[in-house]
Amino acid sequence: MKISEVAKTLNLPISTIRYYEKMGIVPEHYVTRDEKNYRHYDETIIHHLQAVKTLLAVGFSIGEVRSMIERNGFTKEEHTRILQAKIEEIEEAQRKLEQSKQYLYDILASDISCEKGFGQLD
Repeated sequence: MKISEVAKTLNLPISTIRYYEKMGIVPEHYVTRDEKNYRHYDETIIHHLQAVKTLLAVGFSIGEVRSMIERNGFTKEEHTRILQAKIEEIEEAQRKLEQSKQYLYDILASDISCEKGFGQLD
């Protein structure tokens, strides 16, 4: 497959695919080059990049994804541990956001005025 076909299939910019290659997200075995140095991708790259997109969408960083790819396989226990850790991270972020939202509601309820300037008492 040409890079444009991969990009179209996955709805990814070509520049993103090139960036993934540079970052080690696309292992070399997915890519060959022809005599004109054009990239050609194995069709299995689609499944690989779809998995990458999913991991990024649920909150894994590009570095975390690269680390997973470099490990080249996980036991079921490792897989479960990694996903559970991400769930806990998301839950902690949700708790912090909920706390921030409550602080904002408290500020609104206190009927603070900023007419004399920010942080000034009336």
